[in-house]
Amino acid sequence: MAERQPSSRSCFVCGRENGGGLRTRWESDRAAGEVRTTVSVAEHFNGYPGVVHGGILAALLDEAMVRTGLLQGGFEDLMVTAKMEVAYRRATPTGAPLTVVGRMLHRSGSRARAEAEVRLADGTVAARAEAVLAKPPPEVARGWAAERAFWRVDEG
Repeated sequence: MAERQPSSRSCFVCGRENGGGLRTRWESDRAAGEVRTTVSVAEHFNGYPGVVHGGILAALLDEAMVRTGLLQGGFEDLMVTAKMEVAYRRATPTGAPLTVVGRMLHRSGSRARAEAEVRLADGTVAARAEAVLAKPPPEVARGWAAERAFWRVDEG
């Protein structure tokens, strides 16, 4: 059974109040060991007409992998991306439903490895990534502390 994940206010990918962002809503499926969202990327995020910009796809993949920390933990278990490798496999259309799925591959102490995919409506993998995740540096973690009070599941 999937359960909704919380979101922040201002994040480009998931921020509830970021009018210029993607406003994704994520779910945890602990039984499958996955996080996922379905999103349709607007044309103004294109790289070429009708094709999602690769940087937008990378942002979606990054968000999915970081959110795998919420599968077995909470806010304190979120990590940051230390290294990410992306493979773009197919042109990804704007305005079409995309499913983004992330999985934790391994976690040990302050480091983890995760993978994610962007899938087209027919299940074709359009982009794939692997990342090394790490606990955030103290100055980043301190910045998150102020946002903690606003970290919640969107009622909408």
